[in-house]
Amino acid sequence: MTSFDIPKWYDLHTHFRQGEVLSAYIKAHLDMGCAGALAMPNTKPPTAAIFEANEGKYWSIERYRRDLLNAGADKFGELIIPLYLTKDTSINMIQSGAKSGHLKACKYYPPHGTTGAEFGAPLSEYIENGVLKAMEDEGVILCIHGEQHALGPDKYFDRNTNAEELFYQEDMPQLRDKFPNLKIVCEHITTKIAVDFVEESNANIVATITPQHLLYTIGDLIQGLKYHLYCLPVLKHCEDRAALQKAATSTQNTKFFAGTDSAPHAVKATECGCAAGCFTGGIAPQLYAMSFELAGLDLANASSQEIFKNFLCLNGANFYNLPIPQETFTLVKQPSKLEPLQTPNGEIIPLPLGLGLKTLPWSIKL
Repeated sequence: MTSFDIPKWYDLHTHFRQGEVLSAYIKAHLDMGCAGALAMPNTKPPTAAIFEANEGKYWSIERYRRDLLNAGADKFGELIIPLYLTKDTSINMIQSGAKSGHLKACKYYPPHGTTGAEFGAPLSEYIENGVLKAMEDEGVILCIHGEQHALGPDKYFDRNTNAEELFYQEDMPQLRDKFPNLKIVCEHITTKIAVDFVEESNANIVATITPQHLLYTIGDLIQGLKYHLYCLPVLKHCEDRAALQKAATSTQNTKFFAGTDSAPHAVKATECGCAAGCFTGGIAPQLYAMSFELAGLDLANASSQEIFKNFLCLNGANFYNLPIPQETFTLVKQPSKLEPLQTPNGEIIPLPLGLGLKTLPWSIKL
Protein backbone atom coordinates (compact mmCIF):
# COMPACT_ATOMS: atom_id res chain seq x y z
CA MET A 1 0.00 0.00 0.00
CA THR A 2 1.41 3.37 -1.05
CA SER A 3 1.73 5.94 1.73
CA PHE A 4 3.99 8.91 2.29
CA ASP A 5 4.43 11.70 4.82
CA ILE A 6 4.56 15.37 3.85
CA PRO A 7 4.57 18.63 5.82
CA LYS A 8 1.26 20.20 6.70
CA TRP A 9 0.39 22.68 3.97
CA TYR A 10 -1.15 26.09 3.33
CA ASP A 11 -4.26 26.48 1.20
CA LEU A 12 -3.33 29.77 -0.41
CA HIS A 13 -6.76 30.53 -1.83
CA THR A 14 -9.93 29.48 -0.06
CA HIS A 15 -13.33 30.77 1.02
CA PHE A 16 -14.45 30.45 4.64
CA ARG A 17 -17.51 32.71 4.30
CA GLN A 18 -18.82 34.31 7.51
CA GLY A 19 -21.22 33.86 10.40
CA GLU A 20 -22.12 30.62 12.15
CA VAL A 21 -20.85 28.41 9.29
CA LEU A 22 -17.24 29.54 9.75
CA SER A 23 -16.29 26.83 12.22
CA ALA A 24 -17.44 23.99 9.94
CA TYR A 25 -15.44 25.24 6.97
CA ILE A 26 -12.32 25.91 9.05
CA LYS A 27 -12.53 22.46 10.61
CA ALA A 28 -12.73 20.89 7.15
CA HIS A 29 -9.42 22.56 6.33
CA LEU A 30 -7.82 21.47 9.59
CA ASP A 31 -9.02 17.93 8.85
CA MET A 32 -7.05 17.85 5.60
CA GLY A 33 -3.73 18.81 7.14
CA CYS A 34 -3.78 22.57 6.62
CA ALA A 35 -1.33 24.57 8.70
CA GLY A 36 -2.82 27.81 7.49
CA ALA A 37 -4.79 29.52 4.78
CA LEU A 38 -5.30 32.62 2.69
CA ALA A 39 -8.94 33.54 3.31
CA MET A 40 -10.69 35.38 0.50
CA PRO A 41 -12.20 38.78 1.43
CA ASN A 42 -15.43 38.63 -0.62
CA THR A 43 -17.57 38.75 2.48
CA LYS A 44 -20.79 40.77 2.71
CA PRO A 45 -19.85 43.60 3.05
CA PRO A 46 -16.41 43.02 1.53
CA THR A 47 -13.30 43.06 3.68
CA ALA A 48 -12.03 46.27 2.12
CA ALA A 49 -10.77 48.17 5.18
CA ILE A 50 -7.73 47.32 7.25
CA PHE A 51 -8.47 48.69 10.70
CA GLU A 52 -11.74 48.23 12.54
CA ALA A 53 -11.76 51.91 13.48
CA ASN A 54 -11.92 52.84 9.78
CA GLU A 55 -14.52 50.36 8.56
CA GLY A 56 -17.33 52.61 7.35
CA LYS A 57 -19.35 50.67 4.78
CA TYR A 58 -16.81 47.83 4.63
CA TRP A 59 -15.54 45.13 6.97
CA SER A 60 -11.94 45.28 8.11
CA ILE A 61 -9.13 42.75 8.07
CA GLU A 62 -8.96 43.20 11.85
CA ARG A 63 -12.63 42.23 12.27
CA TYR A 64 -12.59 39.29 9.86
CA ARG A 65 -9.40 37.92 11.40
CA ARG A 66 -10.97 38.03 14.85
CA ASP A 67 -14.07 36.21 13.59
CA LEU A 68 -11.95 33.52 11.92
CA LEU A 69 -9.75 33.02 14.99
CA ASN A 70 -12.80 32.73 17.24
CA ALA A 71 -14.25 30.10 14.88
CA GLY A 72 -11.20 27.82 15.06
CA ALA A 73 -8.59 29.43 12.84
CA ASP A 74 -6.48 30.00 15.95
CA LYS A 75 -5.35 26.39 15.34
CA PHE A 76 -3.66 27.51 12.13
CA GLY A 77 -0.05 28.57 12.28
CA GLU A 78 -0.61 31.26 9.64
CA LEU A 79 -3.66 33.16 8.42
CA ILE A 80 -3.55 35.73 5.60
CA ILE A 81 -6.54 37.92 4.74
CA PRO A 82 -6.05 39.98 1.58
CA LEU A 83 -7.55 43.44 1.30
CA TYR A 84 -10.37 43.58 -1.23
CA LEU A 85 -9.42 46.29 -3.73
CA THR A 86 -12.27 48.76 -4.34
CA LYS A 87 -12.62 52.29 -5.70
CA ASP A 88 -12.02 53.48 -2.12
CA THR A 89 -8.63 51.79 -1.72
CA SER A 90 -5.95 54.45 -1.29
CA ILE A 91 -2.19 54.75 -1.24
CA ASN A 92 -2.34 55.65 2.45
CA MET A 93 -4.31 52.48 3.23
CA ILE A 94 -1.61 50.35 1.58
CA GLN A 95 1.22 52.16 3.34
CA SER A 96 -0.32 52.20 6.81
CA GLY A 97 -1.60 48.62 6.51
CA ALA A 98 1.80 47.31 5.45
CA LYS A 99 3.61 49.17 8.22
CA SER A 100 1.16 47.83 10.81
CA GLY A 101 1.76 44.23 9.75
CA HIS A 102 -1.94 43.63 9.08
CA LEU A 103 -1.65 43.90 5.29
CA LYS A 104 0.25 41.13 3.49
CA ALA A 105 -1.74 40.92 0.26
CA CYS A 106 -4.50 42.58 -1.78
CA LYS A 107 -7.13 40.91 -3.93
CA TYR A 108 -8.15 42.14 -7.38
CA TYR A 109 -11.58 41.06 -8.62
CA PRO A 110 -12.70 41.99 -12.13
CA PRO A 111 -15.92 43.96 -11.63
CA HIS A 112 -18.84 41.52 -11.47
CA GLY A 113 -16.45 38.77 -12.60
CA THR A 114 -17.33 36.18 -9.95
CA THR A 115 -19.17 35.66 -6.66
CA GLY A 116 -19.02 38.82 -4.54
CA ALA A 117 -17.03 40.78 -7.15
CA GLU A 118 -19.47 43.65 -7.61
CA PHE A 119 -17.27 46.01 -5.58
CA GLY A 120 -14.23 45.64 -7.83
CA ALA A 121 -12.96 48.36 -10.15
CA PRO A 122 -11.13 48.02 -13.49
CA LEU A 123 -7.45 47.16 -13.12
CA SER A 124 -6.49 50.40 -14.89
CA GLU A 125 -7.81 52.41 -11.94
CA TYR A 126 -5.29 50.87 -9.54
CA ILE A 127 -2.49 51.45 -12.03
CA GLU A 128 -3.40 55.11 -12.45
CA ASN A 129 -4.22 56.01 -8.83
CA GLY A 130 -0.93 54.75 -7.41
CA VAL A 131 -2.30 51.81 -5.41
CA LEU A 132 -0.27 49.17 -7.28
CA LYS A 133 2.89 51.31 -7.06
CA ALA A 134 2.37 51.58 -3.30
CA MET A 135 1.95 47.80 -3.10
CA GLU A 136 5.17 47.32 -5.08
CA ASP A 137 7.04 49.73 -2.80
CA GLU A 138 5.69 48.16 0.41
CA GLY A 139 6.14 44.51 -0.66
CA VAL A 140 2.40 43.76 -0.58
CA ILE A 141 1.43 40.79 -2.78
CA LEU A 142 -1.25 41.18 -5.47
CA CYS A 143 -3.63 38.20 -5.69
CA ILE A 144 -5.35 38.49 -9.03
CA HIS A 145 -8.47 36.94 -10.54
CA GLY A 146 -7.18 36.96 -14.08
CA GLU A 147 -10.12 37.50 -16.37
CA GLN A 148 -11.02 40.39 -18.64
CA HIS A 149 -14.26 42.04 -17.52
CA ALA A 150 -17.22 43.56 -19.39
CA LEU A 151 -16.98 41.18 -22.36
CA GLY A 152 -19.83 40.04 -24.53
CA PRO A 153 -20.55 36.32 -24.87
CA ASP A 154 -18.68 36.16 -28.19
CA LYS A 155 -15.40 37.00 -26.42
CA TYR A 156 -16.07 35.72 -22.90
CA PHE A 157 -15.94 32.09 -24.02
CA ASP A 158 -15.36 31.52 -27.72
CA ARG A 159 -13.78 28.78 -29.82
CA ASN A 160 -10.66 30.90 -30.30
CA THR A 161 -10.39 32.91 -27.08
CA ASN A 162 -11.87 33.55 -23.63
CA ALA A 163 -11.81 36.05 -20.78
CA GLU A 164 -8.71 34.56 -19.14
CA GLU A 165 -6.68 34.34 -22.33
CA LEU A 166 -7.46 37.95 -23.21
CA PHE A 167 -6.43 39.08 -19.74
CA TYR A 168 -3.06 37.32 -19.90
CA GLN A 169 -2.44 38.50 -23.45
CA GLU A 170 -3.48 42.15 -23.01
CA ASP A 171 -3.55 43.26 -19.36
CA MET A 172 -0.91 41.21 -17.58
CA PRO A 173 2.05 42.00 -19.86
CA GLN A 174 1.41 45.71 -19.25
CA LEU A 175 1.11 45.17 -15.51
CA ARG A 176 4.32 43.12 -15.42
CA ASP A 177 6.27 45.69 -17.41
CA LYS A 178 5.01 48.68 -15.42
CA PHE A 179 5.60 47.11 -11.98
CA PRO A 180 8.50 44.66 -12.40
CA ASN A 181 9.03 44.31 -8.63
CA LEU A 182 5.39 43.75 -7.72
CA LYS A 183 4.83 40.21 -6.43
CA ILE A 184 1.78 38.73 -8.16
CA VAL A 185 -0.13 35.49 -7.66
CA CYS A 186 -2.12 34.59 -10.76
CA GLU A 187 -4.90 32.76 -9.00
CA HIS A 188 -6.73 29.63 -10.17
CA ILE A 189 -5.30 29.73 -13.70
CA THR A 190 -7.10 27.59 -16.27
CA THR A 191 -5.42 28.07 -19.66
CA LYS A 192 -2.17 27.23 -21.43
CA ILE A 193 -1.77 30.92 -22.23
CA ALA A 194 -1.78 31.76 -18.49
CA VAL A 195 0.73 28.95 -17.82
CA ASP A 196 3.01 30.28 -20.55
CA PHE A 197 2.79 33.82 -19.17
CA VAL A 198 3.80 32.72 -15.67
CA GLU A 199 6.64 30.56 -16.94
CA GLU A 200 8.13 33.32 -19.09
CA SER A 201 7.88 35.92 -16.29
CA ASN A 202 10.39 36.54 -13.51
CA ALA A 203 10.26 34.98 -10.06
CA ASN A 204 7.85 37.66 -8.79
CA ILE A 205 4.99 36.13 -10.80
CA VAL A 206 3.57 32.76 -9.73
CA ALA A 207 0.23 30.95 -9.90
CA THR A 208 -2.17 28.78 -7.96
CA ILE A 209 -4.02 25.85 -9.52
CA THR A 210 -7.19 24.23 -8.17
CA PRO A 211 -7.85 20.48 -8.03
CA GLN A 212 -10.80 20.71 -10.41
CA HIS A 213 -8.79 22.43 -13.13
CA LEU A 214 -6.15 19.68 -12.95
CA LEU A 215 -8.76 16.92 -13.09
CA TYR A 216 -11.55 18.05 -15.39
CA THR A 217 -12.34 19.91 -18.62
CA ILE A 218 -15.30 21.83 -19.98
CA GLY A 219 -16.55 18.56 -21.45
CA ASP A 220 -16.91 17.10 -17.96
CA LEU A 221 -19.02 20.10 -16.97
CA ILE A 222 -21.42 20.23 -19.90
CA GLN A 223 -21.88 16.50 -20.54
CA GLY A 224 -24.91 15.99 -18.34
CA LEU A 225 -24.63 19.58 -17.05
CA LYS A 226 -22.78 18.63 -13.86
CA TYR A 227 -23.37 21.91 -12.08
CA HIS A 228 -21.23 20.99 -9.07
CA LEU A 229 -18.27 21.51 -11.44
CA TYR A 230 -19.29 25.07 -12.23
CA CYS A 231 -16.69 27.52 -10.98
CA LEU A 232 -15.05 30.71 -12.21
CA PRO A 233 -12.90 30.80 -14.18
CA VAL A 234 -14.82 28.04 -15.90
CA LEU A 235 -13.10 24.78 -16.84
CA LYS A 236 -11.28 24.85 -20.17
CA HIS A 237 -10.08 22.36 -22.79
CA CYS A 238 -7.89 19.25 -22.82
CA GLU A 239 -4.78 21.12 -24.00
CA ASP A 240 -5.25 23.64 -21.18
CA ARG A 241 -5.56 20.90 -18.57
CA ALA A 242 -2.47 19.22 -20.00
CA ALA A 243 -0.51 22.48 -19.67
CA LEU A 244 -1.62 22.88 -16.05
CA GLN A 245 -0.68 19.27 -15.27
CA LYS A 246 2.71 19.66 -16.92
CA ALA A 247 3.45 22.84 -14.96
CA ALA A 248 2.34 21.38 -11.62
CA THR A 249 4.22 18.08 -12.04
CA SER A 250 7.47 19.41 -13.49
CA THR A 251 10.63 18.52 -11.60
CA GLN A 252 11.66 22.16 -12.10
CA ASN A 253 8.42 23.63 -10.71
CA THR A 254 8.93 26.46 -8.25
CA LYS A 255 6.14 28.80 -9.46
CA PHE A 256 2.94 26.76 -9.36
CA PHE A 257 1.28 25.69 -6.13
CA ALA A 258 -1.94 24.72 -4.38
CA GLY A 259 -4.82 27.11 -3.94
CA THR A 260 -8.08 25.21 -3.88
CA ASP A 261 -10.54 28.09 -4.34
CA SER A 262 -12.81 25.86 -2.24
CA ALA A 263 -16.14 27.67 -2.21
CA PRO A 264 -19.05 26.21 -0.22
CA HIS A 265 -22.63 26.80 -1.34
CA ALA A 266 -25.62 25.36 0.51
CA VAL A 267 -27.69 26.01 -2.64
CA LYS A 268 -25.66 25.43 -5.79
CA ALA A 269 -28.37 25.58 -8.47
CA THR A 270 -30.76 28.53 -8.21
CA GLU A 271 -33.67 29.86 -10.26
CA CYS A 272 -31.50 32.50 -11.88
CA GLY A 273 -28.40 30.42 -12.53
CA CYS A 274 -25.70 28.43 -10.76
CA ALA A 275 -23.51 29.57 -7.87
CA ALA A 276 -19.85 29.56 -8.91
CA GLY A 277 -17.50 27.49 -6.80
CA CYS A 278 -16.51 23.91 -6.03
CA PHE A 279 -16.30 22.72 -2.43
CA THR A 280 -13.12 20.71 -1.86
CA GLY A 281 -12.61 21.35 1.85
CA GLY A 282 -11.50 18.21 3.68
CA ILE A 283 -10.39 16.38 0.53
CA ALA A 284 -8.07 18.64 -1.48
CA PRO A 285 -4.79 16.70 -0.95
CA GLN A 286 -6.57 13.53 -2.08
CA LEU A 287 -7.87 15.29 -5.19
CA TYR A 288 -4.46 16.75 -5.98
CA ALA A 289 -2.98 13.23 -5.62
CA MET A 290 -5.57 11.96 -8.10
CA SER A 291 -4.67 14.73 -10.53
CA PHE A 292 -0.96 13.92 -10.32
CA GLU A 293 -1.74 10.30 -11.09
CA LEU A 294 -3.93 11.41 -14.00
CA ALA A 295 -0.94 13.37 -15.29
CA GLY A 296 1.12 10.15 -15.28
CA LEU A 297 3.05 10.31 -12.01
CA ASP A 298 3.42 7.19 -9.89
CA LEU A 299 3.11 8.40 -6.30
CA ALA A 300 4.61 5.15 -5.06
CA ASN A 301 7.97 6.56 -6.23
CA ALA A 302 9.98 8.85 -3.97
CA SER A 303 10.78 11.21 -6.85
CA SER A 304 7.08 11.70 -7.65
CA GLN A 305 6.31 12.22 -3.96
CA GLU A 306 8.94 14.97 -3.87
CA ILE A 307 7.32 16.72 -6.85
CA PHE A 308 3.93 16.47 -5.14
CA LYS A 309 5.39 17.89 -1.90
CA ASN A 310 6.87 20.85 -3.79
CA PHE A 311 3.50 21.70 -5.31
CA LEU A 312 1.33 21.18 -2.23
CA CYS A 313 3.63 22.14 0.63
CA LEU A 314 6.70 24.12 -0.39
CA ASN A 315 6.33 26.44 -3.39
CA GLY A 316 3.48 28.55 -2.02
CA ALA A 317 4.96 28.78 1.45
CA ASN A 318 8.27 29.92 0.00
CA PHE A 319 6.63 32.62 -2.14
CA TYR A 320 4.59 33.99 0.76
CA ASN A 321 7.61 33.65 3.08
CA LEU A 322 5.76 31.30 5.43
CA PRO A 323 7.54 28.74 7.62
CA ILE A 324 7.49 25.14 6.45
CA PRO A 325 5.65 23.28 9.24
CA GLN A 326 7.53 20.61 11.17
CA GLU A 327 4.31 18.70 11.71
CA THR A 328 3.44 16.21 8.98
CA PHE A 329 0.46 14.21 7.75
CA THR A 330 0.19 11.03 5.70
CA LEU A 331 -1.40 10.36 2.33
CA VAL A 332 -2.44 6.72 1.96
CA LYS A 333 -3.60 4.92 -1.21
CA GLN A 334 -6.65 3.59 0.58
CA PRO A 335 -10.30 4.35 -0.25
CA SER A 336 -12.06 7.02 1.81
CA LYS A 337 -15.81 7.56 1.95
CA LEU A 338 -17.33 10.88 0.93
CA GLU A 339 -20.02 12.53 3.04
CA PRO A 340 -21.85 15.87 2.86
CA LEU A 341 -20.58 18.49 5.28
CA GLN A 342 -23.24 19.38 7.83
CA THR A 343 -23.44 23.09 8.63
CA PRO A 344 -25.97 25.45 10.27
CA ASN A 345 -26.87 26.60 6.74
CA GLY A 346 -27.53 23.07 5.48
CA GLU A 347 -25.56 20.35 3.74
CA ILE A 348 -22.53 21.25 1.64
CA ILE A 349 -21.83 18.71 -1.09
CA PRO A 350 -18.14 17.99 -1.77
CA LEU A 351 -17.30 18.23 -5.46
CA PRO A 352 -16.71 14.51 -6.14
CA LEU A 353 -19.92 13.54 -4.35
CA GLY A 354 -21.79 16.02 -6.52
CA LEU A 355 -20.36 14.18 -9.51
CA GLY A 356 -21.63 10.83 -8.25
CA LEU A 357 -18.44 9.51 -6.62
CA LYS A 358 -19.02 7.85 -3.25
CA THR A 359 -15.35 7.22 -2.42
CA LEU A 360 -11.91 8.58 -3.23
CA PRO A 361 -8.88 6.34 -3.84
CA TRP A 362 -6.77 8.29 -1.31
CA SER A 363 -7.09 8.89 2.43
CA ILE A 364 -5.44 11.22 4.94
CA LYS A 365 -4.01 10.34 8.33
CA LEU A 366 -3.19 13.22 10.64
